[in-house]
Parts: sequence; structure tokens; C-alpha cells
Amino acid sequence: MAFGFFRGRGPVLSSRFPYRVPIIVASFWATAISVLAQSDAASLTPPSPPTPQIHGAKVFGSRPGTPFLFTVAATGDRPMTFSADNLPTGLALDSATGRITGTTPKAGAYTVALHATNSRGETERDLVIKAGSTIALTPPMGWNSWNCFAGSVSDPKIRAAADAMARSSLADHGWTYVNIDDFWQVHPNSKDPTLQGPERDASGTIVPNPRFPDMKALADYVHARGLKAGLYSSPGPLTCGGCTGSYQHEEQDAAQYAAWGFDYLKYDWCSYGRIYKQEDGGKGLDGMQKPYRVMAAALAKVDRDIVFSFCQYGMGDVWKWGAEAGGNSWRTTGDITDTWDSMIHNSKRQIGLQSYVSPGHWNDPDMLVVGKVGWGPKLHASRLTPDEQYTHISLWCLQAAPLLIGCDLTQLDAFTLGLLTNDEVIDVDQDALGLAAHLVVGKPGEKFSPVQLWVKPLDDGALAVGFVNLSDQLATSSVNWTDLQISGSRAVRDLWRQKDLGLFDEKFDSPPIPPHGVVLVRLSKPVNHLPD
Repeated sequence: MAFGFFRGRGPVLSSRFPYRVPIIVASFWATAISVLAQSDAASLTPPSPPTPQIHGAKVFGSRPGTPFLFTVAATGDRPMTFSADNLPTGLALDSATGRITGTTPKAGAYTVALHATNSRGETERDLVIKAGSTIALTPPMGWNSWNCFAGSVSDPKIRAAADAMARSSLADHGWTYVNIDDFWQVHPNSKDPTLQGPERDASGTIVPNPRFPDMKALADYVHARGLKAGLYSSPGPLTCGGCTGSYQHEEQDAAQYAAWGFDYLKYDWCSYGRIYKQEDGGKGLDGMQKPYRVMAAALAKVDRDIVFSFCQYGMGDVWKWGAEAGGNSWRTTGDITDTWDSMIHNSKRQIGLQSYVSPGHWNDPDMLVVGKVGWGPKLHASRLTPDEQYTHISLWCLQAAPLLIGCDLTQLDAFTLGLLTNDEVIDVDQDALGLAAHLVVGKPGEKFSPVQLWVKPLDDGALAVGFVNLSDQLATSSVNWTDLQISGSRAVRDLWRQKDLGLFDEKFDSPPIPPHGVVLVRLSKPVNHLPD
């Protein structure tokens, strides 16, 4: 791989890279795609066409005998009519909404042909329903309340988020989960009356705080929009925010979450650290794994699929044992903030961890910090530049990370919506092969390169390739087929612009990459001509 710098915005030499770098002459790419250097807030994602297009995951897992909900994600003019061929017994599709509901059939793989039709035409795409013990066969996509509302979350805000996810078209692109983070429980030490009350009833069943008067009604509200609902707890006595945790009530809590109708659980280490020290002396993997195994066993007993997200910040190399302990995803990092240093640090933490990713089991570098965030009532626009936000989304998709939006969905602007609704970029994350990208150039300990090269194999034999410019200067890069251990003519497509760039036989030279920016392309399997 080769790279070079252009003189662009900012100093000639970056404070991050305080040495001389080569200055190369602007090539054809600089003229053809000079917009890359501008770092404005223009959306690169083309508008969805009026013809019907089906998006989202092509494979879906559910345990036999559990309630089933899958909404066909589709764009195009409405009204739209949906139908399906070969839908297994026990499932039914609503032709007006595209929601498949019912009871998951017996174990097996069922290939269903989905159809979407509107006044402009019809489209078809296969969905493979895998009834078995593994769920979350592609990384979960949705929203979490913490990065915008933190301790001020409430029932009305969750309902508004669900409405916004459906109304904004996010759901039409595969976004599914609406997750309540901390502060839905009682806070035993708070003087805020909206956080007070009994922590549990006489039988030990957990009781939400007054901000959440009816959790089942709230979950039903989310489901009625074709979406899924998520919840948060801790294996310790208290959550990170000091609310009631699940310690010694794991089976009761799992049963209650299922009875309410929740589909996702984020389980945050927090106060369990004290238990770990008391019971296990603060040492050993067995003690570190124990609370997650206990809750995983409790979730396995309920008659509902609940995605289990470990949040313990990568301790004990959780990626090595998270799947075996019952997790569907596990945090590999500390909390993210909306800065370049924080985002790129969390991305770098994924280097070398790709072998621990597989369908149903995902490394989690934390939530997305685009849009309006703030960790409380007062919000601000993400401090990531537009180029950094493109890099953020691209890296998370390359790394097959869960995609959990952290901003206020009721305040989405056109730029943020464009970031979150590019189906060709999302497809990289949701690819059915279930692999994460590996870093080909830019590995720690190797000769320094300001441009990282991430490569992810895709289900159809193609490769997703991300060029990430770590520097403060405009740069170019190239990749040789020999670096990727491939050969033959490859059709190269710019995924953000959804534009074919041509056929390339031996290497690909990137267009100019903005400071902290990205070029994300798809290299097809060998072809003799460009796709129609």
C-alpha cells in the first residue's frame, strides 16, 4: 500500500505526526472528487428511489416456540404492499406494514421470498429465518437513550424515540431496537421524587420508578411500530447511576423483562465490582464471568428472545469468552465520547479481535456519537467533524459492531439522517457472513502509515475496503491485489456515494482522503464487466 499527503486545510505538518511527509501532485482523483476535501456537512448518501427497495438483514435468528417479530425494511413510495412466499407455519405477514409475527417454528432454516410492491414497481429479496439457539445473527441496530438523555430518561422520551425511528424512515433501513438505558429503575438514594418508590414488591419483583408507570404498555407501544424494545440493568446491587440492579434477583428480573415484552438487555458491570472483590477477591476469570453466566442462564429460561449485551468494558479479554458465557455482544472498550481521540481509540481497540466475531456474537466498541448528544437534558451537536462522522460509521460497519444510535432522534438533521440511512454502507455491517474487518495496513508495531487499510470479506465473495486517514492532512492511498491475496478484474464501488468507479485489474488508487476522513469501497468478486 502506498500513500501520500496533499497540502490542505490546517498546518502542513500535523502535531500528531511531527516529521516530514511526501507531498504528491494532485492527480485525476483530486479533480474528479475534490469535494472530499471540503469537510462540509453535505450528505453523500443519495436519496432513496421511489421504486420499492428491500433493505436490512438477510438472515434472522429466533428460538423455536418464542414470539416472532420481524419487520421488512423497505424504502420507496407509499402505500406499499408486502407479501411472502414459503413463510413457515406459525408465522404471518401483514401486507400493509410488512411485519412478520407469530410463533417461531421448529428448528431449521427457512428461506422466504419477500416481495414489496408500490405504484412504481415490485422488488423481491430472500430472507433466511434460522430457528435455533442462536439469535442476533447480524449486529443489532437501534437506539439507546444514554448518550442523549442519561439520567433524565422517561416514558414519554422513549415513546417519542420510537415514533421518530418510524417516522424518520430509520426503520425503513433496518433500525430496530429502542433501548432504555439506566434510570428506569428506582434510585434508593435520590431526593428526586420521580426516582423514588419501592425498589421491589413484596415478592421481590422489580418496580420501575414513577417516570415509567407501565413498562408493558411502553414495550407494546414500541412493538406496535414494528420495532423492538430494550432495557438496562447491572449484575450488582446498583447500576452505574445508583439505581436498583439485579444482584440475587436475576431469574425474577429476566422473567419480568420477558413478561413486559422486552427484547434486549444491556448488563453493566458497575457495582458488581464490589461483589467480585468480596466473593472472589477481585481475581480470576471465573468470578468475572459468573454474573454474566447467571443472567444468561436466566434469560435462557424465559419464553422470549432477549439479546444479551455484556457491558464490562473489555475486562478479562471478554471477547475470548463472551460467546461461551452466553453473550450476543460484549463491550471491548470504555465509554465513548464525541471526540476524534475517543472514537478512534475505541476503533483501534478492535485491532486483532476479528477472529472472535461470528453470527450471534459481536465485539462492541460502544454507541454511535453522531447527531445531537449530551448525556443529559442539554444537548449539543456532535463534536466530530462531518469527515470524522463518516469515518465513525464506516469503521463500526467494517468491524461488524452493533449500531446503536446515541443522539436525540426527534432532532435529526438531514446530514445525520444521511449518515444513518445509506443502505450500501449498512449492508457492510449487516452482511450475513458475520465477519469483522481485519487491519491490513496500520497495525501497531509495523512501519507507520497515516492511512489505515481495513478489509472485510462479504457473503457474496466481495470485499469491503476502508481507507482511514488518521492524519490532519489530505492524503491518498492505494492497495495492491497482492496485499489482499486476490486476483482478477474487480469492479470497485464507492459505497457512500453509491457510485461505480470502474474495473481495476491489479490495484486501486484511492481518491483524496480528507483529514480524519474515510474512503469506503466495495471490491466485487472477479468480473469481466461492470454490473448493470
